[in-house]
Amino acid sequence: MAEPGLLLERRDGVATVTIANPAKRNAMTPGMWRELPGLLDGLAAERQVRALVLTGAGDTFCAGADISALREPGTEGAAAVAEEALAAFPKPTLAVVRGYCVGGGCQLAAACDLRFAARGSRFGVTPARLGIVYPASSTRRLVSLVGPATAKYLLFSAELIDDERALRTGLVDELLDAGELAARVERFTAVLASRSGLTQAAAKEFTAQALRGEAGADRVAHWDREARGSGDRAEGVAAFLERREPRFTWSA
Repeated sequence: MAEPGLLLERRDGVATVTIANPAKRNAMTPGMWRELPGLLDGLAAERQVRALVLTGAGDTFCAGADISALREPGTEGAAAVAEEALAAFPKPTLAVVRGYCVGGGCQLAAACDLRFAARGSRFGVTPARLGIVYPASSTRRLVSLVGPATAKYLLFSAELIDDERALRTGLVDELLDAGELAARVERFTAVLASRSGLTQAAAKEFTAQALRGEAGADRVAHWDREARGSGDRAEGVAAFLERREPRFTWSA
């Protein structure tokens, strides 16, 4: 079986990055998280690349981070850097979702400018299953897409939602039959590649500025201390790997 990795294809001004780890439903390994920012930097510098598609191999987008690797130091930091690199990519980005788009996979999809999905896809933001504090920047991005109520529903419960709810709440921009998705993506990315790069670049910067609203540094530091000292993260990872319900102990 092929090693997990990110596959790259360029065609007609569109770069397609495919998350490929089929043995684990395209879960992102630490190496894949670390690879993504450099890959994006290279594509950003290619004048012929006018748009970026992010998708998953086969019938799954991405089941999140490889949980077994969360015990490795620096994994969460690498994931955050990769997510921000995707959000900052200077050209239009489109997540093309089939199947599960969960955890870190949903973070990556939300960091794209737009999301097209096949019917039957499922979405979830799952740090509450593992005792992980969701990053402030990721939370802001999620709220900007789905609003505070749905963001709280996803973050508090870690429940998965179906394709229709994802469309209704703004997490998905277009929902298509599986057999129609590829053709629609090809048509739409051709439109993106044909439009003014100047307009697109300015629009990306201005919308990012409009949505920016950093949490206070003191509160970020507070929750970082809480996360490090609580033991909930270690418990959540251990429970997942041991296939049992976690026993979280942190309280206000």
